[in-house]
Amino acid sequence: MLITPFSFTHRSKLIDKVGQRPVDLLVIGGGITGAGIALDAVARGLSVALVEKSDFASGTSSRSTKLIHGGLRYLKQLEFGLVKEVGSERATVHHLAPHLVIPEKMLLPLYEKRGLGYWLTSIGLKLYDWLAGVKEEDQRKMLTKAQTLRHEPLIDPTDVKGGAIYAEYRTDDARLTIEIIKTAYAKGAMPLSYCCVSDLMYEQGIVCGAKITDALSSKSFVINAKVIVNAAGPWVDELREIDRSKTGKRLHLTKGVHVVVGKERFPIKQAIYFDVEDGRMIFAIPRGRTTYIGTTDTTYLSTKEDVYANKEDATYLLNAVNRTFPSANLTLSDIESSWAGLRPLIHEDGKSASQLSRKDELFESESGLISIAGGKLTGYRKMAERVIDLVFEKHFPARENTCETKSIFFTGGEFKDYKEVSHYKADVEKQLAKHQLSNQADYLVSTYGRQTDLIISQLDSIAAPDPQTKLLKAQLWFCFTHEMILTPADFVVRRSGMLYFDIARLKDSKNVILQEFKKQFSWSDQQLGEEELQLDTLISSCTNFIN
Repeated sequence: MLITPFSFTHRSKLIDKVGQRPVDLLVIGGGITGAGIALDAVARGLSVALVEKSDFASGTSSRSTKLIHGGLRYLKQLEFGLVKEVGSERATVHHLAPHLVIPEKMLLPLYEKRGLGYWLTSIGLKLYDWLAGVKEEDQRKMLTKAQTLRHEPLIDPTDVKGGAIYAEYRTDDARLTIEIIKTAYAKGAMPLSYCCVSDLMYEQGIVCGAKITDALSSKSFVINAKVIVNAAGPWVDELREIDRSKTGKRLHLTKGVHVVVGKERFPIKQAIYFDVEDGRMIFAIPRGRTTYIGTTDTTYLSTKEDVYANKEDATYLLNAVNRTFPSANLTLSDIESSWAGLRPLIHEDGKSASQLSRKDELFESESGLISIAGGKLTGYRKMAERVIDLVFEKHFPARENTCETKSIFFTGGEFKDYKEVSHYKADVEKQLAKHQLSNQADYLVSTYGRQTDLIISQLDSIAAPDPQTKLLKAQLWFCFTHEMILTPADFVVRRSGMLYFDIARLKDSKNVILQEFKKQFSWSDQQLGEEELQLDTLISSCTNFIN
């Protein structure tokens, strides 16, 4: 297995490189959309730079429901084209990274007095399977009341009429984004995190570059580019304002919140998608030692930099669970962690947050700036294809080009199918047992894929007081060397998922993490103290609901 090192030690050289000569394409935004655009472009032969003002996937692309799903809820909005596209795309992404995009059967309870009812749901799911191209073995199965309660005994039996099982895929959105970034980097793209666009540059009215500020050194540099794509997610309109092209359609930001509880407090047997009294649908999904619940959908008008769940958000989700699963009796004190993200949707007059379309849209300004907004995690690859098709049509019409991303496996994802992933997990479990690290294979393989081999290869050479600390240091080594982590938050949120799904381990190992960062970056004691305060603040923001 060959993996191109992607380390902070290469960062200054990368900054120097992007400033040496113009690139064909500059992508602004390092979420799933920007990552997909960069990979598609470099695979078609363009020279590509990408800048992200914080860490890769630090905005919307680490704060979704973490599903590569077929968009069942969009049938209600009659968006058949969207259901068809994301349905076929989820099969493609599963093929490219079967360790990271994992089959997940979803239970949909049906009720007498709310929802679409048994027969309408049956017809809808049949249409969903057809539009999404679901394989026969994964197509919907309708359940009686008794069968539904056997699938999930915690459901309140007093009103449930029956149920349905249908196919979804679970993922880690941040891991998916970083693997696409790394794959693009291995093919020659130049991605830079913590690099913020401070201004755009023009030549005869045509955008031709951007002024960039490195957030770590506060130094500025310039990237000249033939084409610039604005894939900044919730910040798309800010760049359109800099370009003086924010006219016509605009973003409508909505907030989605998820809370995490221990599996022992909400021990559902499988993923469930259930409706609540206000007509919304809520997911409850087991993951490792936890169950996470979401999401809300409310208009958001506050600062985009610090988006967290508040007491009202958390209470709404817990009440929804307690109505459907009365024996759960969840309270705010049961919440271990939480996250909140913004959806950059296209505003439509007269529509509420939950009614807004999830379709993506392209905007091309008179200066040539191409902006993309809206869309879904599942549809990132087709969104990128549409953007790069336009780039070639407008700027490189003479070049031969074909989208190749349908067959480009992501780093760590070189598996034939999910069965091969299972076999690999079994092998990893045997290797870990030699190091007294049982029950870690599923987490490591679903997080790092075949790159788990690199982590295991470090265990013998690491000095640590116990096996768990040894494994943590091996993970940190891997992320320092191959995943461009620059702050503790990069690791605990977006590379390992510890903040959300293993916060007890994070609290226990916080000092080990900080000391490893201090050693790697030669921090002073003062900076170590500042970084510890930032990490404590981050933990508090996900666990305390005071407003």
